[in-house]
Order: sequence, then structure tokens, then C-alpha cells
Amino acid sequence: MNEQSKQYLKEFLLYLEIEKNFSKNTIVAYSSDLLSFLIWLNDRNIEDVNYNTIREYLLYIQQFNYSKTTTARKIASLRTFYRYLYRERIIESNPAIGIHAPKKGKMLPEFLTENEIENILNNMKIDSPAGYRNRTILELLYATGMRVSELSNLNFENLNLEENEIKVFGKGAKERIVLISTRAKKFLENYIKTIRYLICKSEVTKPENPVFINKSGYRLQTQSVRKAINDVVFQIELPKHVTPHVFRHSFATKLLEKGADLRVVQELLGHSSISNTQIYTHVSTERLRQSYNSSHPRAN
Repeated sequence: MNEQSKQYLKEFLLYLEIEKNFSKNTIVAYSSDLLSFLIWLNDRNIEDVNYNTIREYLLYIQQFNYSKTTTARKIASLRTFYRYLYRERIIESNPAIGIHAPKKGKMLPEFLTENEIENILNNMKIDSPAGYRNRTILELLYATGMRVSELSNLNFENLNLEENEIKVFGKGAKERIVLISTRAKKFLENYIKTIRYLICKSEVTKPENPVFINKSGYRLQTQSVRKAINDVVFQIELPKHVTPHVFRHSFATKLLEKGADLRVVQELLGHSSISNTQIYTHVSTERLRQSYNSSHPRAN
């Protein structure tokens, strides 16, 4: 790999972190995508890359049968990288202009019904401090629609339980307020007053401290939440792939089915564009169609 190109990549990733406020996961994905490209380039200078070079690389990666989503991300990584190089005047022209990602098929987000949500929550074992903490987390994910990374990053200073509000910081460090249900609030209050101390007796509840912790007193990571979900889904033999994000999808779908305004749901989810929220209207419509087809005598 060309050493100068490796240095450009290092500076670009720093730019994503400091200036663009990209999440750690996004930066890791960009780094992986671009490292693969630079390794493929071998000792060729990054300044010598042109449109045809990129097209040649895209033909090369076709042999790996990546999904359209993965291919689109790799193209996005290249386009963002070369846009940065052009902005910094490292290159005289941008060779990635005109490179387009493959069109992705429209996929409806996976979601859970109310019965499935209750089945998961009611089968969470809360007879241990960690179990009660995990139940509280899932109650919050469904009640607020926040991302699991947003929940993991919560500090006590973000909580305003008197007003049933929580301040979260989403993608790009964008701040928003989410609302918490009475049921989820009760779980959270009991966790804070009693359970959190049992998880780690040395950990205190200062404003800047994390709300959810592990047994060592450190901030609970998202992997632990995913494992808790996987364990209960396996236990109840639910035939769905359930992730923390599925709770977010379920939250949005249920609000729209109950008549919530699309703009309100957009605000609660922290979507920058209303088009990102509109996918949930398709979910609701599909459920209506399924109900109609299965129950109306003249549906078919």
C-alpha cells in the first residue's frame, strides 16, 4: 500500500470524527472500505486515480457478491473520500463524480406486534440486578424509539423524569427530546434508586455519570443489550430476527397506526428528512392490506 495514501486516509478519518461528528461505527465502516481500495491500488498514487480506475475497482469487487446495500456503502465511502481530497486540493479533479450506487430494493423495516413486544418483556428475568436493568432498557427502547447507541450514551444530566422527558444526542451529535411512558418511567426510577447500586456498589449518580452500567461500573455497551435481546428471543422461540433497532421500528409503526402525525414521529425519531420516516407508513399500509385480505369476504 502506498504510504502517502495511507496518511491521506488517516487524515480523512480524523476529519470524519472531528468535523463531521460521524459515529464510531460509521468511521470503522469507511476505514474498512477505503483500506480495501488502497490495498487494491497497491503502490499506485492516489492522485493518479481517475474515473476508469474506480470503475475497474467496482468491477473487481463484484466477484465477492456483496449485497446492494454493502456495495452502495463502499461507493459512498469512495465518493466522500475523494470529495474530501478535492476540497483539500490534494487532487485537481474528483474522479468519483459520476459514480453512482446501485439502486436498492425497497425493504420494509422489521417490526414487532404489541403481543410480541409484551411476550419479550414479560419473559425478561428480573430476579437479578442485571436482569432488571435489561428489562428497563427494553422498556425504554420501545417507549421512546431511541437508538441503542443513544441509550448507552445516556448520562443522569440527560434525564428530566419530572416532565417525562429524556434528552438524547443522535447522529451528528444532534440533540432532541424523547418522551417516556409512565410504565417505562417506573422501571427507570426503580432501577436508579435501587438496582443500579446493586450492580456496582462503588458507582455514584453524578450528573455526568452513565445511567446504565455493567458490574465494573463502566458504561454499558450496546453489545450487552443485543445479547439480552437474543437470549430472551431464543428462550421464547420467536421466529424473528430481533435487534434493538427493531424496537425503534416497532415504536414508530405503532405511533402511526394509532394516528400520530408523521412530523411528530419524525421529530421523536430524530430523522433529518421526512422521507426517512415515511417508510413506516408503508409498514402500516401493508398491515392494513393483510388484515383486509384475511378478513373481508370479497377481498380476493
